[in-house]
Amino acid sequence: MTKAQIIQEIASKTGIDKSDVASVVEAFFRVVKNSLADGENVYFRGFGSFIVKKRAKKVARIISKNKSITIPAHFIPSFKPAKTFVDRVKNNYGETEKVGAN
Repeated sequence: MTKAQIIQEIASKTGIDKSDVASVVEAFFRVVKNSLADGENVYFRGFGSFIVKKRAKKVARIISKNKSITIPAHFIPSFKPAKTFVDRVKNNYGETEKVGAN
């Protein structure tokens, strides 16, 4: 599902104009990105958490040049789904697979 499809679905379910929904969705993503960039995690009960993870320094190899390089420690954004969200996807996907298998 694309961002445009999400905007369309929210607009049709709520009756709010698509341009208003688009600006709210864009503002939501901007807030999440800015919060993570500032090192602040974002939590949504029942959905999941957008968190900042630290990756440790490591040594990698460039095989074609037979050379080792050091990748410094760095931070990356990550999403951790809530248990209820994981369970719902697992249960719905499992039912779909059972129906499709018959």
